[in-house]
Amino acid sequence: MILFIAGAALFIFMGYGLFTLSRKRTPKQFPVAWEEILSNEVLFYQKLPAEKQAFFKKRMMAFLAEVNVEAVQFEITDRDKIYVAASAVIPIFNFGEWHYNNLDTVLIYPDYFNANLEFHSEGEDRNIGGMVGSGQFENHMILSRKALVFGFTNKTDKGNTAVHEFVHLLDKMDGVVDGVPEQLLGKEYIMPWLDLMYKEMDAINNDESDIRKYGGTSEIEFFAVASEYFFERPALFKRKHPELYKMLEMCFMGNKSA
Repeated sequence: MILFIAGAALFIFMGYGLFTLSRKRTPKQFPVAWEEILSNEVLFYQKLPAEKQAFFKKRMMAFLAEVNVEAVQFEITDRDKIYVAASAVIPIFNFGEWHYNNLDTVLIYPDYFNANLEFHSEGEDRNIGGMVGSGQFENHMILSRKALVFGFTNKTDKGNTAVHEFVHLLDKMDGVVDGVPEQLLGKEYIMPWLDLMYKEMDAINNDESDIRKYGGTSEIEFFAVASEYFFERPALFKRKHPELYKMLEMCFMGNKSA
């Protein structure tokens, strides 16, 4: 989810003492104690050969050295850090030593929140699982811990909120979040991408697609929702949406021969 964080949110961030800038740090060694969680709970990592698993762990630690990961009103755990770092690495895994230069801080809220960043209030408006900030909160991401955990513990759905938010950051590489991954695809593939996207959005909004409905709300959300599906259930996505699969394969795998 992309959301401009307005003035009221400044008080919230300042009140928690979390309005901070990241500091580049030397990456630490991957903790041995993290291996069990990563191996058992991150499907993307499980499917990698050993040499690529080593690179995945290296990229996780590089991410954690560059981006602050902080908890709001609870004590952060190793599992929280693993999930966030894995979510960051999954969409960029085939980009070599690529870095999120448009992200300083990831804040983890204990629960779902609303547009005012409130997670204690009751009501249907408290339904946001993740967002990337803009304006005065440029380079910040907020994730619900419940949504973060659900993305890795539910093995049968097609979604992962944290991966979704990191895809928004990739979408922003060309300076605008618009659901058109121009720098990932190349200009020659933009029109085919747009044709496929609008066709599938129509199918979503007519209840004729198994891509979740949020993907039909805008081009921005379609790219992120389809990308979740691509990473979470690749075999099913390839079978159900072969043309879209080829496009996202070009985006994330660097395969432009399709």
